[in-house]
Amino acid sequence: MPSWIGAVILPLLGLLLSLAAGADVKARSCGEVRQAYGAKGFSLADIPYQEIAGEHLRICPQEYTCCTTEMEDKLSQQSKLEFENLVEETSHFVRTTFVSRHKKFDEFFRELLENAEKSLNDMFVRTYGMLYMQNSEVFQDLFTELKRYYTGGNVNLEEMLNDFWARLLERMFQLINPQYHFSEDYLECVSKYTDQLKPFGDVPRKLKIQVTRAFIAARTFVQGLTVGREVANRVSKVSPTPGCIRALMKMLYCPYCRGLPTVRPCNNYCLNVMKGCLANQADLDTEWNLFIDAMLLVAERLEGPFNIESVMDPIDVKISEAIMNMQENSMQVSAKVFQGCGQPKPAPALRSARSAPENFNTRFRPYNPEERPTTAAGTSLDRLVTDIKEKLKLSKKVWSALPYTICKDESVTAGTSNEEECWNGHSKARYLPEIMNDGLTNQINNPEVDVDITRPDTFIRQQIMALRVMTNKLKNAYNGNDVNFQDTSDESSGSGSGSGCMDDVCPTEFEFVTTEAPPVDPDRREVDSSAAQRGHSLLSWCLTGIVLALQRLSR
Repeated sequence: MPSWIGAVILPLLGLLLSLAAGADVKARSCGEVRQAYGAKGFSLADIPYQEIAGEHLRICPQEYTCCTTEMEDKLSQQSKLEFENLVEETSHFVRTTFVSRHKKFDEFFRELLENAEKSLNDMFVRTYGMLYMQNSEVFQDLFTELKRYYTGGNVNLEEMLNDFWARLLERMFQLINPQYHFSEDYLECVSKYTDQLKPFGDVPRKLKIQVTRAFIAARTFVQGLTVGREVANRVSKVSPTPGCIRALMKMLYCPYCRGLPTVRPCNNYCLNVMKGCLANQADLDTEWNLFIDAMLLVAERLEGPFNIESVMDPIDVKISEAIMNMQENSMQVSAKVFQGCGQPKPAPALRSARSAPENFNTRFRPYNPEERPTTAAGTSLDRLVTDIKEKLKLSKKVWSALPYTICKDESVTAGTSNEEECWNGHSKARYLPEIMNDGLTNQINNPEVDVDITRPDTFIRQQIMALRVMTNKLKNAYNGNDVNFQDTSDESSGSGSGSGCMDDVCPTEFEFVTTEAPPVDPDRREVDSSAAQRGHSLLSWCLTGIVLALQRLSR
């Protein structure tokens, strides 16, 4: 071979060898990426063994890459799913708080009503015997309406309680005047004298104030727990926009495409991505915090002047006290009714008096506190409300805090201590852009997420309105007002507007005796109303004897 040929070929071979060596430097192995990609459950058929040119990439940097088009599509979908799961997991606490506390409060309230009804039934069967059994539907209807109100029924508490006392007056009036026959029209006239004559003393007025305030507060509070539960469940299920999905892919999986599967995003980079993706959720925060504040105020009422437990536990004792007042004032009440409604017609010839039935028990036995059944799985209203208040306070600012909570997760970002060795969207280096403020309007210059600030999320706006409506109801309940019945008379809410107690502490209307009977068989209330009828004079005699016995024992 001529020497000149060797002089030309050898440098060419060297050049080719050097080019080959340079190509080897460029085409790095994708082994680490293949391992990480396969661990996600994807097919390794999608991924090359060595880096390839990246002109086909639509989201990640178009440099030498380990990602094919199929990989970028699959990892983009994976980033969307992971983001949705992150939001749902991060909001898990607030969702379970409302779900579990709503269930507990509802269970407590329903059991409280059941115990109060059983206690009244048992006490009145023992105290008034057949007289009560023959008129028990008046009391059963009272509890039925209270339960219906609590479960959202369209019940005006004030009118319902007025109707209860009017019906009780009609029954009592007939018992204390057995020598007369009263038509339906006459009894209707009698009931109109309930407020004027006050035959039951001051018990109906005081009890109406207590029951109305307590039930309004309790029902509104449990409705608030329901709304909080529903809003949290709905908001935690996010639907990321195309712009958000691109940003998520770039943040979470473009490191794979660059051959850096173990490098995690920079903390501040993550914050900007999350603030852009969760901009509408952050806008929920203002109304959510007002809602939580209103819930806490009503909770304070439930612990204090609107305590439903202190109202329902002794309701049997208070109604019995009212009946005694009626008996004591029977002569004056009858005289005034006769004067206003006219002299009634005499009753047909009375049947011969019979001896009192053997099962008629005239003894009155107050129930000891030790005998009270435990309500709602061993808790009390105070303990329950205290627990709910603690959890509610922790749920404030939860929606604006989502980006910070997610980016604090060490499985998501490199953390704040690793600002140089993290993925900044382009390479492994410090993230320089400033962090955006919270909310939709503040994302106009978000460097990571394309956010249309002119189009607020309609779904989030619906949740904001739901919270606003509920907050208004809670404010009304705090003042002792039922939002569904704003035109009721002042007496139902104390003095003047609201509850008459705008300060933290309301004056105690009167002290209840907290007593309750052991649970009794509910079937005992289902007494046949067609039991043997007695002469009206005998009924009057029996009732008078009972009251005298009650008075002696009460002294």
